[in-house]
Amino acid sequence: MKKTKIFAAIGGLGLAVLSVFLIAADHIDAPAVAGTNSDITDFYAFRAQDQNNLAFVVNVQGLLAPGQSTEQAEFSENVLLEINIDNNNDLIEDRVIQAIKRNDSMYFFLKPQVSTPGLTSTIDTETFVGSVKISTTTDVQVSSSNANGMKFFAGPREDPFFFDFTRYNEIIAGTAPGFNDPGNDTFVGTNVLSVAIEVPKSMIGSGTVGANPLAPSTSIYGVWVESKRKQ
Repeated sequence: MKKTKIFAAIGGLGLAVLSVFLIAADHIDAPAVAGTNSDITDFYAFRAQDQNNLAFVVNVQGLLAPGQSTEQAEFSENVLLEINIDNNNDLIEDRVIQAIKRNDSMYFFLKPQVSTPGLTSTIDTETFVGSVKISTTTDVQVSSSNANGMKFFAGPREDPFFFDFTRYNEIIAGTAPGFNDPGNDTFVGTNVLSVAIEVPKSMIGSGTVGANPLAPSTSIYGVWVESKRKQ
């Protein structure tokens, strides 16, 4: 059984998944990794078109200019992306989806349980669930699926997050009273490197019913994403 040591969680975002679309965003907020291939810009989690599935999207390395800048941007073979899933509301991951680049493809692993949660991770090759060739431009559509109904994508995409970063800085500085409606999208026309995964709920547990007072009959999952660098 081959394992590869991965050390040092260097970035992360968190949220809880309900029956609605939820996101978390972090663009260029972490000085140590800002603009690098381990900088998480956004994390999206939502019910897929197939209501029995959940979809997760991790975007890294934001503010890529269209054209050559995007085409030359690469995922790092030394950076592991992990989507942590808590299905019983105890704030401890019960499933972990791992994604890491090897050569021209992104490889995915689904760990059924985590015995030692923390900042250090390993890749167990026996938990491999699929791979997909990495797209090189935003025009290329390359996806893959496995026999269990999981679907995968990796490659550049236009940044979908809307935020008026200039106005935000003015508000923080005390020179503006609030946001304009709708404001100016700082990220319009820029790209990110995106990893998308669709997974059947049956593979990650049923979630917790009754934990959310606003949707007591809806199963929820606690999910968060981390980037970890091999050392």
